[in-house]
Amino acid sequence: MKRRVLVLALAGLILHAAPAQPQASPKADYVALGRAVVAELSARQFGKIAARFDERVTAALPTEKLAAVWDNLLTQVGAFQSVKVVEQEAKAGLQLVYLTCAFERASLEFQVAFDAQLRIVALRFAPVGSRAGWKPAAYVRPEAFQERIVTVATGHWQLPGTLALPVGSGPFPAVVLVQGSGALDQDETVGANKPFKDLAGGLASRGIAVLRYTKRTFKYGPQSSDDPAALTVNEETLDDARAAVALLATMKEIHPQRIFVLGHSLGAMVGPRIAGGNKQVAGLILMAGNTRPIEELVIEQARYTAELDGKMTPEKEKLIQAAEQSAREIRNPQLKPGMTVQFLGMATPAAYFLDLRNYRPGEAAAGLEIPILVLQGERDYQVRFADFNGWKKALEKKNNASFKLYPGLNHLFMFGTGPSSPAEYLQPSHVQEEVLQDIAGWIAARTATPAAGAPQPQ
Repeated sequence: MKRRVLVLALAGLILHAAPAQPQASPKADYVALGRAVVAELSARQFGKIAARFDERVTAALPTEKLAAVWDNLLTQVGAFQSVKVVEQEAKAGLQLVYLTCAFERASLEFQVAFDAQLRIVALRFAPVGSRAGWKPAAYVRPEAFQERIVTVATGHWQLPGTLALPVGSGPFPAVVLVQGSGALDQDETVGANKPFKDLAGGLASRGIAVLRYTKRTFKYGPQSSDDPAALTVNEETLDDARAAVALLATMKEIHPQRIFVLGHSLGAMVGPRIAGGNKQVAGLILMAGNTRPIEELVIEQARYTAELDGKMTPEKEKLIQAAEQSAREIRNPQLKPGMTVQFLGMATPAAYFLDLRNYRPGEAAAGLEIPILVLQGERDYQVRFADFNGWKKALEKKNNASFKLYPGLNHLFMFGTGPSSPAEYLQPSHVQEEVLQDIAGWIAARTATPAAGAPQPQ
């Protein structure tokens, strides 16, 4: 699966890390070439841009997909206005051009790399200032934990990961982090933010070991399943999450009966499936998990982002229509294994949606006997109150379920004001410390002496 977008947040257009090339010709004006790419994007001359792609970018980003990504970007940050600043550097045999572009609601840095043949070998939009590097939150205490490189293995799939291990002899309670939708790195990087790195550092600073790992679709792409046409959420997420839990259970520093799974967004939606029948999972933490079907949320998100500025454009209408068409294909009673669904412009195996068709997250959670903590940001436009209430309704008779709603927090559990928007993710922020305190307190209450301030069932 190339990239399935449940969360309609800005995702960079990184295509690949290009191999070293011969040094570029000093006569070439790479700044002018970079400006030309931006001008062609603005003029919707996608064919001209695609004609200069190298073979791998051509395969990963055909003309129609480039157009869809550009339209999605405009829906999130508004109309393109101008190029403000341009920088250039040579790196690994390539020429990189950085163009700070002003849009109606945000500024982004367009990064494009050229090889010695003047072909485009990589391109993406990134938050302005992202090259300066990410900085940890003030609540992270580096002296309180160490990080260890690990590998989460499921069959022949090897996923690099990091274990944040508190200083001390242990054994420690531990948490496995499970990402949301799409091909995400181990930090669940979205725009300028790294929510899983926040969670890992914040919880490890509070005596809880945290394992995060690269999502299989991030490393292996379409080859994430032995049969790409049969890819389901099992190969995308579930099998590796279970393997991560099993890996922790083998470590002497980890208490084998105190291993929790924390899922965010899609990871929360499928959390009950990860825990189902798995005696190694001591509890679930579900952050911004949807109880409604994916296709319903995608339509809702498309309409929300299109209406943010009160202006409807042909490009926005196309995105809404694409979301509605995707939903019709997913719900088609004639859909069968082996078929594909055009999910937001990408051919996705029908098997993926057929696997989820009869899955009811709330019902699956209600069938578990382990404790469950459900967290939701009040300003989250991607997973809404309807989903939070879906969990509450499904678990209302369970005395092992706790819920908390956070005013002012968005889908990444970061603070903001006013209507939440995709452009918000371009601004560096951190998971709110209150969220870390609540999760740590909830775990402590179920592994040792109850901690003050832990969320209580509502």
